[in-house]
Amino acid sequence: MPSIPEAGQLVRVRERRYVVTDVRASGLVRDARHPLELPQHVVELASVEDDGYGEELKVIWELEPGARPDDDRNLPEPDGFDAPERFDAFMDAVRWGAIASADMNRLQAPFRSGIAIEDYQLEPVARALRMPRVNLLVADDVGLGKTIEAGLVLQELLLRHRARRMLVLCPSSLQIKWRDELAEKFGLEFRIVDSELMRELRRRRGPRVNPWGHFPRLITSFDYLKRSRPLQLFRGQLPGPQDPRYPRRFDLLILDEAHNLAPSGRGHYATDSDRTAMLREIAPHFEHRLFLTATPHNGKDEDFHIFLS
Repeated sequence: MPSIPEAGQLVRVRERRYVVTDVRASGLVRDARHPLELPQHVVELASVEDDGYGEELKVIWELEPGARPDDDRNLPEPDGFDAPERFDAFMDAVRWGAIASADMNRLQAPFRSGIAIEDYQLEPVARALRMPRVNLLVADDVGLGKTIEAGLVLQELLLRHRARRMLVLCPSSLQIKWRDELAEKFGLEFRIVDSELMRELRRRRGPRVNPWGHFPRLITSFDYLKRSRPLQLFRGQLPGPQDPRYPRRFDLLILDEAHNLAPSGRGHYATDSDRTAMLREIAPHFEHRLFLTATPHNGKDEDFHIFLS
């Protein structure tokens, strides 16, 4: 039986860290037919994860699998006053680390990444901040760092609390590259959604698990998502016919090698592939969209106009 946490204690629930805000014991009277050895407790939690700003959760502590104190560490108790110099240094750090959503002239993402950034790589994130909804095509040549530019945009949106649920769509051969670069250069963990993850989740959480809702930052290939079963599960995260579409269920879509999903032009007509149809269905449910490609133009103007559409 897990020990009951106290208000202010850090705990780990569903493999995420929370701080306990309230604990209430059950008021149910013991039933002789269904005796309870110990009273159960409703624990209210507030997320302390970087990507969980504002997230709250209520659990029945005794019934929640895997719920445990986070190394029995509590939030520190105030036991005195710091020296004025130390407090001034702390306030300076808070001011320098804080970012205002309305201030478009100060970027934080370049200072929180482990890379040497070229000047031109700041152009997409600077443009993105001036847009109420990010809707950009980044068409830099091969080797100029489109992954870095996309990482700067998504990290800046994270810091400003403008995005939380993110999906990177890319060719299957680039999934590991995206995951590793976002982890190494930006300190962001992304999960790859594929058949292997589906098998793991079904073993751990049952056959009805939906991979698109189990983690806020995901990577998958467009050839996997266009398949019938993954796309059907993705629709399960979208609003139904009677549900409001706004606010949107997802925040940021990053599409790498975007030219692979463009309709193919034949004369005066464009034909949608399975990839294109999948993209048309899911894209309206993302608040922000960032498309990346090194080959936006194949020499035919009609194909280029179709691609931009």
